[in-house]
Amino acid sequence: MNLPNKLTVSRFGLTVVFLWALFWPWPIPFRNTLALILFGAAGLTDFLDGRIARSRGLITNFGILMDPLADKIMTCSAFIAFVESTRLNPEAPVKVAAWMVIVIVARELAITGLRLLAASKNIVLAAEKFGKHKTISQIIAINALLVVAAHHEWPPWLQDVFTPWVVGFAKFMLWVTVALTAASGLIYLWRNRALYLSDM
Repeated sequence: MNLPNKLTVSRFGLTVVFLWALFWPWPIPFRNTLALILFGAAGLTDFLDGRIARSRGLITNFGILMDPLADKIMTCSAFIAFVESTRLNPEAPVKVAAWMVIVIVARELAITGLRLLAASKNIVLAAEKFGKHKTISQIIAINALLVVAAHHEWPPWLQDVFTPWVVGFAKFMLWVTVALTAASGLIYLWRNRALYLSDM
């Protein structure tokens, strides 16, 4: 297994540990900060695996298929976790509504289904630039939401840096992400409509 594919696989593991940090029932010191670090590391693997694969000529069918899947599992898990966090903490300054996550998850399932249909026809659909922008916006939004939860665990001087703007930024990025996720899904389905229309 080459390095980019190892990074892709590591993203699955980091996602599991990230969720453990969020929901382990016993107290964990700096729980939200730990979750932020773990998710940041997972997001970094997403940036590195594609860049290394392209620069070193290590692009494989495994990477083409598993990289987007690892992204989807990482981001969808985080957004679903935020819905649960909102339920457990109704006073949270940024609330992630269930309908927002339904839009995000439905888009990811639809595109995964399209890729499976393409694979059944021996066609590999690579991620498009619009989809990458969507993933970047999701990662930024998730990190912003994690900072909202975590910055209360930080020293007072650092809290003063983030408190004035982080809640507003997280709300803004959440709405941008929902809109961009829906738009990118519709564009992807339209551009590849020949794949499913031929079977209807």
